[in-house]
Amino acid sequence: MNRDEFRGAKRHLKGRAQTTLGGLTGDAGRQVRGAVDQVAGGAQYAYGRARDRAEDLIDDGTHLAREARRRGESLVDDGSRYARDARRRGETYGRQALGYADENRATTLIAFAAVAFAAGWLLRPSR
Repeated sequence: MNRDEFRGAKRHLKGRAQTTLGGLTGDAGRQVRGAVDQVAGGAQYAYGRARDRAEDLIDDGTHLAREARRRGESLVDDGSRYARDARRRGETYGRQALGYADENRATTLIAFAAVAFAAGWLLRPSR
């Protein structure tokens, strides 16, 4: 409860008391002043509640922004880690393929020639 809510509630209750007292004593001026205080107190209380809610929304927005930033940074870190792992695996598989091709030169040459022949045969205009 903030200052405006407290003061608004206090003014509203004071206005109700004035209105009641004015009604009991027959003082129309006091009744009107009491009604004015009731309305003004209610408005001040409503303003205090709205201000309190706005402050809560600001806090929630700040919290959500921090959480979004933290999650974004986490995703970037995960992406970097996955990219490093993929690069390392690619390098490993590439070295293994080169090693296999170097150890089996004849087989590699025949396979490469077969693939080149098949690509040339498939891509020629007339078969």
